[in-house]
Formats: sequence, C-alpha cells, structure tokens
Amino acid sequence: MGGFYHWYRNVLRHPKYRWLIIAASLIYLLSPLDISPDMLPIVGQLDDVTVIVILASELTQLLVERVKQKRSPHVTPTVDAEAEHV
Repeated sequence: MGGFYHWYRNVLRHPKYRWLIIAASLIYLLSPLDISPDMLPIVGQLDDVTVIVILASELTQLLVERVKQKRSPHVTPTVDAEAEHV
C-alpha cells in the first residue's frame, strides 16, 4: 500500500497529470468495476475508502500549500544569503 500511496501522491503533485489522476479516481469510485467487489462486506468498500481518503488528503494539502504561497510575501534575498553564494 505504501508504494501505491507514494506513486499516487507524486503523480497528483505533478501539474501535468493532476487532473488526469483526479478524473481517473472519480471514475474508479463511480465505476461498478473495483479491485474488490462492493458486494463483499467491509472488504468491498476498503478500496473505495482508500482512494477517497488519499485523494481528499492530498487535495487538501495542495490547497493549503497554495493558500500559504499566496499569503506569504515574495522573499527577496538578503545580503547574508548573497554572501553565502560567493
């Protein structure tokens, strides 16, 4: 599961593929075809819940980061920072 989570997170964070992954996740959730059939109690819903939780948490984190970027003023390099690069 850890491998899937890291792959999903990395692809979702890539702007080029973000909307593709979101759309694919929603299609998977709405599709009657699942990794584990929904007719099986508890086990059938685990794959759907996993996708929902990962998608919601990653989208929330992306939104929080975007809000933080917009709120923070643009940082200009200081004299000390420029001296370190010399």
